[in-house]
Amino acid sequence: MMENLVLKNIAKHISLDENETSYFLSILKEKKYAKKNIILKEGEICRTINFVQSGTLRAFYRDPQGKESTIMFAISDWWITDMACFINQQPAMLNIETIEESSIFHLHKQDLDDLYLKIPKFERFFRIIMQNAYIREQLRVIQNLSLSAEQRYYIFLEKYPQVAKQVTQKQIASYLGITPEFLSMIRAHKNK
Repeated sequence: MMENLVLKNIAKHISLDENETSYFLSILKEKKYAKKNIILKEGEICRTINFVQSGTLRAFYRDPQGKESTIMFAISDWWITDMACFINQQPAMLNIETIEESSIFHLHKQDLDDLYLKIPKFERFFRIIMQNAYIREQLRVIQNLSLSAEQRYYIFLEKYPQVAKQVTQKQIASYLGITPEFLSMIRAHKNK
């Protein structure tokens, strides 16, 4: 059953009875995407938070000169959105694209707000998800300020080995804020 993964994800933090499970699954919208599909485009209102059932996604920012900076990745069993724009229902600052063929469960903002009212324990679940995301991003900023690119690369490989297998070296370089050429030098040095 396709819903099992999202239910296992929820069960990490809260327990649902049969009626709660049924209601939650009824508000999820599943959609399958081909590789290199944009599921959120900068400038569009960010209306959903997204659970990756299968596949790999990346969120990236494109500056006015067209340079892309990868902000985050999401693999199977992870949630992804442009959080500030989702919460405030504003135009997205980020693009989210599929790196490979993917199956996504979309949860619309209005449905999430209704979910909080009907099943309040979901507030706890999403609070934990958002706290963990905030902590992860704060640590990433501190690492970007205090560690070398080489150290950040090794931490990335250690912390996200599954992501490293599913994305390109160019995308990893973009996430680390370095050029692909510099990442190649780091990798060559590692292999010596």
